[in-house]
Amino acid sequence: MLKVFIGAIVFFILVGCSSQKSMQIPSTMFQSVNESQAVLIQDGKEKRYCHMCGMDLVKYYKTSHSAEENGKNYQYCSLHCLEEHFEQGIILKNPKVVDVTSLKFVDASKAFYVVGSKKRGTMSKSSKYAFLNKNDAKAFQAEFDGEIMDFNGALDKAKEDFKYNN
Repeated sequence: MLKVFIGAIVFFILVGCSSQKSMQIPSTMFQSVNESQAVLIQDGKEKRYCHMCGMDLVKYYKTSHSAEENGKNYQYCSLHCLEEHFEQGIILKNPKVVDVTSLKFVDASKAFYVVGSKKRGTMSKSSKYAFLNKNDAKAFQAEFDGEIMDFNGALDKAKEDFKYNN
C-alpha cells in the first residue's frame, strides 16, 4: 500500500512539474492573455519583458504600449512605463497601444482610453485601458466606470502618477 501511495505522489509531482503549455493555469487577472494571443514586438531574449520595469508583457498585455526610437521597437507593460521613458528626454515615435477588444496594437492617438475604471491598473492605482472603437470604450465604461479620454488625456493622468510617487 505504501508503494502505491509513494507512486501516486511521484506521478502527481511529475505531472505538476510538466513544462507543457497545456498544463499551464491561465491567469485570472484582467490584464492577462494566453501567450498565444500576445504580440511581442521587441527583439532578443528580453522581448517578453517591459523595457522599463521588466514586468511580464503577456501578464500585463491588455495595458501594453509600444513606441519606436531610431527604428528600434520598445514594448511597455503600461502607459506609466511609456511615460517614464518619455520623461528621460528620449524622442519616441509611433506610440501604439493594445486594443482591449481585438488584442491588436493600434495607433495610440486614435484610441479611446477608459481611465480610472474598477478594473485594476498596471503600475498605477488609476487604470488605463484603450479601445479603438468608442462604442467598445463606452460599453466597458458602463460596466466598470471610469472616464473616457484620448491618448493625451490618459498620458497626462500617467504623468500625475509620478507626482504622487515622488
